[in-house]
Amino acid sequence: MLASIKAFFSNELSLDGDSAANPQKALELAAAALLIELSRSDYQQDPQEQRAIEQALLDSFDLDPAQLQQLIALAEQETDQATSLHQFTTLIKDNYSAEQRFELVKMLWRVALADGEISKYEDHMIRKVADLIYLPHSQFIKAKLAVIN
Repeated sequence: MLASIKAFFSNELSLDGDSAANPQKALELAAAALLIELSRSDYQQDPQEQRAIEQALLDSFDLDPAQLQQLIALAEQETDQATSLHQFTTLIKDNYSAEQRFELVKMLWRVALADGEISKYEDHMIRKVADLIYLPHSQFIKAKLAVIN
């Protein structure tokens, strides 16, 4: 498992052969991991939520289908190994603009609503993520209403 993550970072996170990591790819992985964690938060793996995750990642990042599947597989591995959301939210908080953080929370709401209902666990997790990425409560509510309407 660690070998596949190292291979991903070696192959996907280098800039034109340079050894410096591409922070955009790391951010994509963090965003994907948060979406996957959300889909798992209600203890039900729903195919509609999986499709919503895939669509959100395709809409937000410049990925081909193979890269999308690799990103999702790596994000699933990362979430399996993670002990908290902080490793993902810190990266987002430190590198995303306020608008990008708002869009991420909208993505989370879209995934939560994909199965037709928002569980209390999904609502709690989105609130927690919004707090950890320093999205103001008014923006949290605005994102929810934008997706619901």
